[in-house]
Amino acid sequence: MNGREFMRRAKRYAARNGLDFRFERAKGKGSHGQLYIRGGRTMVKRSELSKGLLRNMLWDRGIKKEDL
Repeated sequence: MNGREFMRRAKRYAARNGLDFRFERAKGKGSHGQLYIRGGRTMVKRSELSKGLLRNMLWDRGIKKEDL
C-alpha cells in the first residue's frame, strides 16, 4: 500500500466513524505530511509503505487494519 491509498482509506474510515480527518502537507518535508485523526497525529509519507510502518501508523491512531 502506498501513502496515497492509505490516505484515501483513512479518510473513508474517518467519515464512516464520524471522526475529524485532516492532512497537512506543510507540516512535513518532501513527500511527508501530518495526518490528524482520532485526536492525534502521525507522519505519513506519500510513497510505498512497508508492512511494519503501516502497522505502526495504524497502532499510533488506534485503528485496526481490517477496519481501514
